Amino acid sequence: MTLATASTVLVTGAAGFIGSHLTDHLLTDGATVVGMDNFCDFYDPAIKRANIADAASHDRFTLVEADIRDRDAVTGAFEKHRPDAVIHLAAMAGVRPSIERPDYYTQVNLNGTVNLLDAAVAGGVKRFVFASSSSVYGNNPKAPFAETDPVDHPISPYAATKKAGELIAHTYWHLHQLPVVCARLFTVYGPRQRPDLAIGKFLKLVAAGQPIPMFGDGSTSRDYTYVDDIVAGLLACLDRSDPQRGFGIYNLGGSDPVSLKAMIQTIEKVTGQTAKIEPMPMQPGDVNRTWADLTRSEADLGYRPATRLADGIARQWAWLQALDEPNPVTSS
Repeated sequence: MTLATASTVLVTGAAGFIGSHLTDHLLTDGATVVGMDNFCDFYDPAIKRANIADAASHDRFTLVEADIRDRDAVTGAFEKHRPDAVIHLAAMAGVRPSIERPDYYTQVNLNGTVNLLDAAVAGGVKRFVFASSSSVYGNNPKAPFAETDPVDHPISPYAATKKAGELIAHTYWHLHQLPVVCARLFTVYGPRQRPDLAIGKFLKLVAAGQPIPMFGDGSTSRDYTYVDDIVAGLLACLDRSDPQRGFGIYNLGGSDPVSLKAMIQTIEKVTGQTAKIEPMPMQPGDVNRTWADLTRSEADLGYRPATRLADGIARQWAWLQALDEPNPVTSS
């Protein structure tokens, strides 16, 4: 990618699931990458250290350990490294934890984003990509979900912070002509997936002969999207972010929703194990379905997800089996 090759790109959340894959791709493309991460304990920081280990040994990678809520640290990083572009992935994620700690989610996802936008304006950044979420659609009555659909009724604090992030990003385009592209990500999975997310968690439970918690009757559906497809979309958003085209919002999904029951059946096929199901009630804040309309993303970005769910889960399963550290991915 010619843009990345000529750029210094600051990636926030660089040691996370998506951020580490994105960092690896940028380095492969020839970019200089400044990775910012605070290694918070939302899940084991050692996992994040492992995620970023290969990049950390690269001569075009610099790690900045900082919290995006720390305005001075953010400003200092921009002044020292002078990035041309920003891909902002750092956030407190997860619907259910946001219900328990809405203040924390607001501090990180809103105040932290404002700090980055201010530093980007002051530093003359030319391109800014903000990672939003399909959660902004809430229980959208229309499917598939299009970027032009109303998103005024989020059903969790996490979703509300992502919608608010889009709104504040738009004001920075309007007031400062900072080109911002908001990427609405749909249920990402693959190697390095956060341990609390369904596919990775279920793979481990099935392999260990432990029950899978199934919330609801299994009919809820998600637009599962393999991490490599998401990275390709984010890089396309980076190319799209320029002063001539201004502000934009794009769905990045698989556009092939799969029910919870069908996802569990796919895991059974991939692992060769039969799942033990533990029925659970639906959780507050969970949506009934997600489904990305990719009409705009395909037309403007050339975005076309290429990975089938069964293939992506098989790759994630192979990655889990190959881990050197002790883990529960063994047959019982």
